[in-house]
Amino acid sequence: MTITTKDWTAQIDRMPGAASFRTFGTVTVANSGVIPTLVRSDKQETSCDLRLELILQNSDGASLQVLTEKLVEYKELGDSNVTSVSIFFEGQLLHYIDEVLITH
Repeated sequence: MTITTKDWTAQIDRMPGAASFRTFGTVTVANSGVIPTLVRSDKQETSCDLRLELILQNSDGASLQVLTEKLVEYKELGDSNVTSVSIFFEGQLLHYIDEVLITH
């Protein structure tokens, strides 16, 4: 299955009281009932390169049969030392982020 994505960002927030890491982007799905989710992969190769899996799930309700752009986000609370993010879909590398935004 071919999937279209755009606008990927990885961010470490080091503000006092708000320490966290997040990755987000836009995924184009086949219809409005598809729910994209990012989850941490069980296959972590290094401690600084975070590997995430994009999963698409169908909701049970009625949906419009039209291509729909949806925001997808992964977030971890606490201090982070992530320097890059690899996003996989169905076992294939979908996107690689090598610039992590750090906010203080």
